[in-house]
Amino acid sequence: MVWDPSSWRQKSAKQQPIYPDVQKLHAVTDRLRTLPPLVTFREVDHLHSQLAEVSRGRAFLLQGGDCAESFGEFGQDPLLNLFRLLLQMSVTLVHGVGCPVIKVGRIAGQFAKPRSTDLETIGDVVLPSYRGDMVNGHGFTQEERAPDPVRLLDSYFQSAATLNFIKALAIEGYASLRNVSSWNSAFIASSPARERFAHIVKRIEENIQFMEACGMDPESNPQLSQTSFYASHEALLLDYEEGLVRQNPEDGRYYALSGHMVWIGDRTRDLDGAHVEFARGIANPIGLKVGSGLDQETLIRLIDVLDPHNTPGRLVLISRMGHDKIEKLLPPLIEATRDRHVIWSCDPMHGNTWTTDDGVKTRSFHDILAEVKRFFAIHRDLGTHAGGVHLELTGQDVTECMGGVQEITAGDLHHRYETRCDPRLNASQSLELAFTVTDEM
Repeated sequence: MVWDPSSWRQKSAKQQPIYPDVQKLHAVTDRLRTLPPLVTFREVDHLHSQLAEVSRGRAFLLQGGDCAESFGEFGQDPLLNLFRLLLQMSVTLVHGVGCPVIKVGRIAGQFAKPRSTDLETIGDVVLPSYRGDMVNGHGFTQEERAPDPVRLLDSYFQSAATLNFIKALAIEGYASLRNVSSWNSAFIASSPARERFAHIVKRIEENIQFMEACGMDPESNPQLSQTSFYASHEALLLDYEEGLVRQNPEDGRYYALSGHMVWIGDRTRDLDGAHVEFARGIANPIGLKVGSGLDQETLIRLIDVLDPHNTPGRLVLISRMGHDKIEKLLPPLIEATRDRHVIWSCDPMHGNTWTTDDGVKTRSFHDILAEVKRFFAIHRDLGTHAGGVHLELTGQDVTECMGGVQEITAGDLHHRYETRCDPRLNASQSLELAFTVTDEM
């Protein structure tokens, strides 16, 4: 089958909203085709080249951000806090993994979420499920829950503003190594875990002082005061993705310029499905969620479709097994891909979700950390490269995941439970995870 940006329409497309006004949808997608892309061909290629280093074992991928972005919580402070958190984690992980850390946010496009059911029932009222702000509203009313294609444009413009702000932070000196080191020092000074992790901060500070003594000033050296930061999201709503596909006039390749990297979720990775069809034809790095139900044969067939030329940096396999299943399920899949230039990354969030007796969806920090540790141990035992981690997290001080040095309990969840979909690690838990991984390595 010949690929073009709309060839996915000949396939079965899961998790797509049913819009009551199809003409309105067509008007919106026509408008998307005329708007400037959110990212550039060169930026996507640069990320691809950096991910190629990850596939060769010479770099590490840190991918993280909100479960689902929202229109109502958009602003300077949430973005600043998330960007700062990922910088802090990356500097810490560099010390542990001993190689560059590639920073990719779940940001500027992560507005839609797959749902297990199309309808939600409260009492006697049945309405369409909330699918993220790109589709409908969170409020439980007929008006809010009706899918509205204008939200695709709202998502585009918020993504554009997000990228504009983040790119400015990345190059203006905010990402200076000296700044990040001082933030980590402040975190450790106020953390109950300071005795466990103080030695890591001390070593990082000593390394900075050594560079300064050698004449490498972090404030004036671009390599130490600026950073590269990329945006990624699940390519779930294919009308939106198709509207932002552009063809590179230099080589004729097609790029999904809604973000630098996109991924296919566990619910939409059908070999003959629309999402795989769309992703196979774009030049972006592609992520593929690998859940507990994926066998070796199907994985290899998916790799053959998505990365037929075995290109380093093209494909990121994001395992989401659960802490109690990963030791059994992951090793055979890694063995099956030994001759492929894929990147293995660990999503310890989605396989460790459960519901409290009060009906609150949560995750245990202990389980999340356990899956990450086992992911690294499996790769170490097999002699393969643990390429990255993929985390749902926020720079805000939320109480959505239990445990960590803050010792969040089930009774604490209601204090600041702000997510509209899945529970996220807060800033303290995210840093604790990065420091723990670094300490062990």
